[in-house]
Amino acid sequence: MQFSASWLKDFTNPPVSSEQLAHELTMAGLEVESLITVAPPTANIVVGLVREVTPHPNADKLKVCQVDVGAGDLLNIVCGAPNVVPGIKVPCALVGAQLPPAEEGAKPFLIKLSKLRGVESQGMLCAARELKLPDETGGLLILAEDAVIGQDIRTTLNLDDKIFEIKLTPNRADCLSVFGVAREVAAITDTPLQALTFEPVQVECADTLPVNISAPDLCGRFSGRIIRHVNAHVKTPTWMVERLERAGQRSISVLVDISNYVMLAFGQPSHLFDLNKLKGSLEVRWAHPGEQLTLLNGASVALDQTVGVLVDEQGVQSLAGIMGGEHTAVSLDTRDVYLEVAFWQPDSIRGRAQRYRCLSEASHRFERGVDYASTVTQLDYITRLILDICGGQAGPVDDQIINLPTRAPIKLRVARANRIIGVPLSATQITEIFTRLGLPFEFSNDTFLVTPPSYRFDLEIEEDLIEEIARVYGFDNIPARAPVASNAMLAKPSNVRPLHAVRHALAARDYNETLNFSFVEEAWEHDFAGNTQPVRLLNPISSQLSVMRSTLIGSLVQGLRYNLNRKAERIRLFEIGKVFIADATMPAGPLNVAGFAQPLRVAALAYGPVFNDQWGTASRWVDFFDLKGDLEALFAPFELRFVKAEHPALHPGRSASIECDGQTVGWLGELHPRWLQKYDLPKAPVLFEVDAQALTQRLLPKASEGSKFPPVKRDIAVIVDQKIEAQALLDELQKAASEESCQDVQQITLFDVFRPQAESTGEIAAHEKSLAFRITLQNAEETLQDKTIEGAIETLIERLVRVYGARLRG
Repeated sequence: MQFSASWLKDFTNPPVSSEQLAHELTMAGLEVESLITVAPPTANIVVGLVREVTPHPNADKLKVCQVDVGAGDLLNIVCGAPNVVPGIKVPCALVGAQLPPAEEGAKPFLIKLSKLRGVESQGMLCAARELKLPDETGGLLILAEDAVIGQDIRTTLNLDDKIFEIKLTPNRADCLSVFGVAREVAAITDTPLQALTFEPVQVECADTLPVNISAPDLCGRFSGRIIRHVNAHVKTPTWMVERLERAGQRSISVLVDISNYVMLAFGQPSHLFDLNKLKGSLEVRWAHPGEQLTLLNGASVALDQTVGVLVDEQGVQSLAGIMGGEHTAVSLDTRDVYLEVAFWQPDSIRGRAQRYRCLSEASHRFERGVDYASTVTQLDYITRLILDICGGQAGPVDDQIINLPTRAPIKLRVARANRIIGVPLSATQITEIFTRLGLPFEFSNDTFLVTPPSYRFDLEIEEDLIEEIARVYGFDNIPARAPVASNAMLAKPSNVRPLHAVRHALAARDYNETLNFSFVEEAWEHDFAGNTQPVRLLNPISSQLSVMRSTLIGSLVQGLRYNLNRKAERIRLFEIGKVFIADATMPAGPLNVAGFAQPLRVAALAYGPVFNDQWGTASRWVDFFDLKGDLEALFAPFELRFVKAEHPALHPGRSASIECDGQTVGWLGELHPRWLQKYDLPKAPVLFEVDAQALTQRLLPKASEGSKFPPVKRDIAVIVDQKIEAQALLDELQKAASEESCQDVQQITLFDVFRPQAESTGEIAAHEKSLAFRITLQNAEETLQDKTIEGAIETLIERLVRVYGARLRG
């Protein structure tokens, strides 16, 4: 919202500077983004009247002007502007005048006595751009005929006026007008507010246009009238053009300018139809599928039943509350107009302008809510301006009240207001604040019952009124007090590792952290999670980000593609974030939404060589076992089990589920070949995703005495069918180690796997494999004897033979 200080003073004139007023507005919730002067400083520039213009004797494009600046003798000034003619009043820079510099930071431009092609010039006639004002003509700035000759141009054009630019929050639609801001200023500074006054409109024409409102959920109130015999060729008054320009609007034509002026002044959009282009009566309804309309901006839009329209016998003529149609637009040839001022239901306008890409000042206001009680007043004011400027005859007002909002009274308890604000305010002080704000109220038993005005759509609950009290009382006046509650540091369990330590551990293993949106493409959920029913967003920021993720894999793959497209060769990524899974058993909580689980996951991806090229190590592509080692290091001292399993995102023969302490905590594997092709990846990355809670758990260290006796190591090699997993044999050996004869077994490690390459006739058949295990035995109290060692080894071998049919390799 942009406006000039001089326009604001028409309604209220507080005894404070513009800078102080900007601070007061900002502290009251109407943030002033900028406060600038209309034009940079100038000096010695006055209003001059061009008395005579003659050709320059030595230059075809220059003219010699005799200019009256009210100082007696005429000034001889050489000018090259194409629009200089006798009788016009223009800004005249006298000798010694200072003009704004051409570039910011440069010195002001000084006017000196000079000769141009042999003719003396005693000053300069100025264009708008030389005063740093908006310029559309390119010639001299022509002043109004009533401008006083010799008057300082800053006074004539009010160049010391200030322009406020306010950043409004969406709830403050009541301040989308100069009068609305003035209403706030009057309340904040406790100064009088000048209401709108104008001469009543006399009805001189009996013509009316029938209007049928068939959609009460679209239009709450409709006011209109016919105005005949207007002169649309009249020039818009200078004062109105100036105010429009300083509010960020350019002058278009007198009828359009009047409509825009009233909208900016009082926040009520209106629309003018060329009456002679309408046929029959008007109807307000929802559009029919397939209807089309060419808008004022030239765009053609296809309509559906969710947008409101105004139609006549020819078809759709306007998008309700958004933009009028090109066919019935007023022009310089318009003689008769139909003026419409309506209240459109905010819910019926909200989002439609954005959908049709025709955002307008009107839709911006209607979708937030306008004052439905003042449509007739604004209709009469626009009519008065048209009659005074363009002439004409006004018809009677047709005012239809169909479906106005119901504004229920709001209860405010004084004690609660004091508790929320933190300042003991009396009922008398609150009464004064409500009176300054213009809020009707009743008071009894220390409770206010406030009825929101028709222009305040943001007042609905008690907290809204408390905010109003705090704003007008002044946030600067509310003391800053330290919290009275005692704070104590909470002890952190020693067996829980913070996630920040997990981040450090992953970064230490050469991974780079990424941060991604929690909403993703729906295809990612299908591909990487096998999720056909993802959690959908009701209002996605884009069609590609329409569902909540249930896995981090898609985000990592996207990060991999981003880096590969930028010629990266070795990529290590990880992310720690929440995933979202529909779970009807999940109750609501401070950080939970009922029906949705939000577990925290840790995922990582590796692509490219294990190490950068170097002389000490041969180049090797990262594989399953590299990330397996990273996982074991992250979970240590917990021991992990990797069980062959299939996952929608992973290669069916190169993937495994991860188990820790008997619980499945995640997945590890290569990306599925199907997704390599779909997502255009040259080689398969290896990745894992684990539950963050499992990763943050850690075992507390236990002290134990080191053995003084040396350990004993024995190797055993067994032959089993290739279908038997090595992990199954390890699990069985661990079970056997719990028997009494194996109490000295400290560690069991698989260190060799052999599979025959072709049909074998030797010890190992083609369908078999050889697994070699290293057994470490140690006793803390004595040196192990051969009998004890052999007994333990025999027990282990016997277990494998009995359970899996293994046999010792010779």
